[in-house]
Amino acid sequence: MKRLSLIWVAGLFALAAGSRDARAAEKRLNVVATLTTFADLAKTVGGDQVSVSAVAAPQFNPHFIEPKPSDVLRVKRADLFIHAGLDLELWRGPLLDAAGNTSVMSGQPGELDLSRGITLLEVPDHPVSRAEGDIHIYGNPHYWTDPENAKIMAKTIADKFSAVDPAHAQDYQQRLQQFTARLDQKMTEWRSELAPFRGQELVGYHNEWPYLMRFAGLRMDKFLEPKPGIPPTPKQVEFIERYVTEHKIRGIAQATYYPQRAAHAIGQHTGAKIVLLCQSVGEVPEALDYMAMVDYNVRQLLGALRTEAAP
Repeated sequence: MKRLSLIWVAGLFALAAGSRDARAAEKRLNVVATLTTFADLAKTVGGDQVSVSAVAAPQFNPHFIEPKPSDVLRVKRADLFIHAGLDLELWRGPLLDAAGNTSVMSGQPGELDLSRGITLLEVPDHPVSRAEGDIHIYGNPHYWTDPENAKIMAKTIADKFSAVDPAHAQDYQQRLQQFTARLDQKMTEWRSELAPFRGQELVGYHNEWPYLMRFAGLRMDKFLEPKPGIPPTPKQVEFIERYVTEHKIRGIAQATYYPQRAAHAIGQHTGAKIVLLCQSVGEVPEALDYMAMVDYNVRQLLGALRTEAAP
């Protein structure tokens, strides 16, 4: 009888230990990303093994975000913090300092800078100053708008997940391969649709589209902002209006969160179409994931390019 009791107690301990092991195995990586686009890529690669949230709401300019106390708490509890690197999120440092989670700070195992491995455009070749406007000292940080870069970013995420959670490494790598295959197929379609317009020029509001323009085979050299970060002035609007007319520009591209008054005025006088593009997943209802966001942007570009040029 005593022997049976010992076996029964031992069985209970084994069952409890097994239950703890199962709960540990089921524990998901707690991931916080600065932007919804990064969060979407993390969800795509991580699947059920990760819990992902984003700090910045997609309807706002990612340069100017004010994290909430709830964001501080989420970063404090995070296993992994994903960000753009460079100087895009100037609010990132204060957020990390407030959270006090040393494991996700710069250079620590729980930090992931997605700019690693990306070939940056517009890296300054001279000392920059505030007189030039909001110049990015490391290069243009809006690299995720090019789907070729999304493949690099997804791999960076999958490799990081695999290193932090090796038990599910095969799952992460498999999802990466599936995402890359789907994206390659879509890129072939997008390039085919854009091919007839290769080399054509658009005007922008802010210089945040060089990576998308490179992928689309388009040009964008003039902007409504006289200097980066400086709102359009009457003199600049007048200049852009003449430029659009003289060069028969078909579209004025800008993110949805910028004021549209200046672009509308130019469009009314020249016939150029306003092209509202997405920086972030979820910025518009049609952009619920990364591929949908790029597809939306391509549709917007094509909508302007297929119209008659300004007379």
